[in-house]
Amino acid sequence: MTSTYTDLDWLAINTIRTLSIDAVQAASSGHPGMPLGAAPMAYVLWTRFLRFDPADPSWPDRDRFVLSAGHGSMLLYSLLHLTGYDLSLDELRRFRQWGSKTPGHPERHVTPGVEVSTGPLGQGFGNGVGMAIAEAFLAATYNRSGYTLFDHYTYAIVSDGDLMEGVAAEAASLAGHLKLGKLIYLYDDNRISLDGPTDLAFTEDVLLRFEAYGWHTARVDDGNDLDAIEAAIRVAQAVHDRPSLIAVRTTIGYGSPLAGTHRVHGSPLGVDGVRATKQALGWDPEATFFIPDEVRAYMRAARERGAALRADWQARFEAYAVAYPAEAQQLRQALAGTLPDGWEAQLPTFDPADGDLATRDASGQTIQALYRAIPWMIGGSADLSESTKTPYTTTKSFQANARNERVIWFGVREHGMGAILNGMAAHGGVRPYGGTFLVFSDYMRGAIRLAALSHHPVIYVFTHDSIGLGEDGPTHQPVEHLAALRAIPNLWVIRPADANETVVAWQVALERSDGPTALILSRQKLPVFDRQASAAAGGVRRGAYVLRDADGGAPQIILMASGSEVALALAAQTALAARGVAARVVSFPSWELFALQPQEYRDTVLPPSVRARLAIEAGVSQGWERWVGDHGDCVSVETFGASAPYQVLFQQYGFTTDSIVARAMAVFERSAGC
Repeated sequence: MTSTYTDLDWLAINTIRTLSIDAVQAASSGHPGMPLGAAPMAYVLWTRFLRFDPADPSWPDRDRFVLSAGHGSMLLYSLLHLTGYDLSLDELRRFRQWGSKTPGHPERHVTPGVEVSTGPLGQGFGNGVGMAIAEAFLAATYNRSGYTLFDHYTYAIVSDGDLMEGVAAEAASLAGHLKLGKLIYLYDDNRISLDGPTDLAFTEDVLLRFEAYGWHTARVDDGNDLDAIEAAIRVAQAVHDRPSLIAVRTTIGYGSPLAGTHRVHGSPLGVDGVRATKQALGWDPEATFFIPDEVRAYMRAARERGAALRADWQARFEAYAVAYPAEAQQLRQALAGTLPDGWEAQLPTFDPADGDLATRDASGQTIQALYRAIPWMIGGSADLSESTKTPYTTTKSFQANARNERVIWFGVREHGMGAILNGMAAHGGVRPYGGTFLVFSDYMRGAIRLAALSHHPVIYVFTHDSIGLGEDGPTHQPVEHLAALRAIPNLWVIRPADANETVVAWQVALERSDGPTALILSRQKLPVFDRQASAAAGGVRRGAYVLRDADGGAPQIILMASGSEVALALAAQTALAARGVAARVVSFPSWELFALQPQEYRDTVLPPSVRARLAIEAGVSQGWERWVGDHGDCVSVETFGASAPYQVLFQQYGFTTDSIVARAMAVFERSAGC
C-alpha cells in the first residue's frame, strides 16, 4: 500500500529532531535521546489527529496533549514553535536558561500550549486520566442533542519510566475501570532508561498488564512507520469503552552515534555527535536551529485549521446559549473558574448549643451544601469516604454508565488521586477535591508539589489530623505532616479550630484560583466557639486572628494554636487569668495566609513588644519559631505518638490545661526576666 506520507513529512520530522538536539547542545544539558526516537509518532499525532488552536491555547474543546516523559521537553517545544504557538525560535535557543519559556521540563503557565507540568515520571500519566474524566463529565452534563460542546480526546506520550512508577499503575487501574475511551497513550517503547537497558529491572509484559487493567492495547513494531502509527491511533479512536495504550518500538537517540544506548538519554551529544547525527539524517551538519521554509509553511497551517475548528465550536456554543441559556451561563462560569452568585448563602452555620462537632463532620456538611451551590464541583476520597466525610450523601457516583455524577470513588490510590485531581484542574470546567487521612498525604506528595508549582486550584481534605485520632496509633498519627506540607511553596494549609472556622476555610479554598489548598481536619469532636464571646470565624481569611483577647488591658503573653488545640488555649487563658497573667489567644489556622498579610496587621495580632509567646500544636514544632520568636516556646509532639484513646494521648503528651499553664508560666517568667 502506498504511504500517504511524503518527503515533506520526513523533512518536518527531522526538523523536530535537529531543533531538539541543537537546543540541548546549546544548553550543554538536556535529554536528546527521546526527541530523536519519538519525533515520528509525535509528528503523526500532531499533524493528523490533534485538534488545537495555537492562537487560543485555552479553547475548551481542544484535544489535550501530555508529554508525560517530560525529560523530552524539546520535542514538545519544537512542535509548539513549528505549529505557531507563542514560542519563538529565540526561546528554543534559550532552552534551560534563566527566564526562558523553555525550562528543562515542561511547566504549565510558563510555556504557551503546555497543559501540565511534567518530568517526575508517572505524573503526566495520571494527569491525562484526570483530563479524560473532566471531558466525560462535561460532555455528559452539558452536551445536548444537536449541540455537542465537548467531544475531544486526551493523548499522551509515556515512557518506560512512566510505566514503572506506581502512580501510573494507580491511575491506569482507575481509568480502565471507568472505561475512559477518549484516552489514548503512545508508549515510547525504547527499552532504555537512565541506568541502562530496562531489562535490568523491567521485564514484564506491559501490554498484558494493561489489558488486565481493562485497556485496549496495540503494538507498532517500527517507530519510523508513520502509516502504522496512524492506523493504530485510528483503531484506538474507534474503541469507545476502553482507554488505549499503543506501544511504539523506537530507538532512543535515533540517528546519533549513541543510538540505542542509555548514554544518549540525558546528556548532550557533543559537537561531534550533533554533526554526525545531522549527517545521518541527511541534514546540513553546519546548520543550527535551521527550519526549511517549506516545513515552516506546512506546520504553520495548524493556525488556520485551529482557527476554523475554534470558530465552529464558538458558533455551536452561541447557538447552544440561545437554546439553553441557563446551562450556557453555568458553563461560562465553570470554564472561567468563577463561582455562582450567592453560592455562600447555602453554607451552614453552627451554634454552640448544638454540641461539639469534629471539623471533618463540619466539612462534610459544608460539602453537601457546596454540591447544591456549585454544580461543577466534583471529587471524592481514596476509599475513606465514611471517615473523611468527603462525598455528599448519595448512592450515585461517577462511573462508566454515569458520567454526569460528581462523586468519584478513587479507591485506595492516594498518589493516583493526586495526579488525577491535577489533570482535572488543568482541563478546566470542574472544581476538583480529594480526601484521605493526613498521614497518607505522604503517598501523594509528588502530586501535591506539582499542584502548587502549576497553580492548580485543587482542594485536599485531610482528616484525622493529629494524635487526636487515637487508637490507630503512630502509623496513622501525622505528627510531622503539617510541617512537611507547610514547606511546599504556594500550598495553603488551613487547620480550622471549630466548625465555623471550617466553613470559612472552605470558602477561602474555593475562592482561590492560583494554587492548591489543604484543609486539615479533626477526627475527634471539638467545641463550637461562642462567637458572641470571641471574634468572628471570618478571621480565618487572614491566617491568624485574635480569637479572645486578655481582659482589662494589653496581653502579657500570647497563646497561639491551630485546630483542636485552640480550645486548650482558651481554657489556659482562663486559668492564667486566675493567676494574674493576662493572655491573648490567637487562632492560627494558616501560616501561609498570615504571612500574606501586611506587617501592620501581623503586628496587631502578634505585637513585637509581647515576647512571651507559646504555640500549642499536636505535631512537631518545626517552623513555629518564626512566630514565637527567641523568647517563646512550643507545646508539641516530637515523637511518633502511640496507640491509646486520644484523651489519654493528650494527657501523656502534655496537651492539658494544667500542662499548658505550666509551660506558659515558664515562658512568661523567662521573658519577664530578660
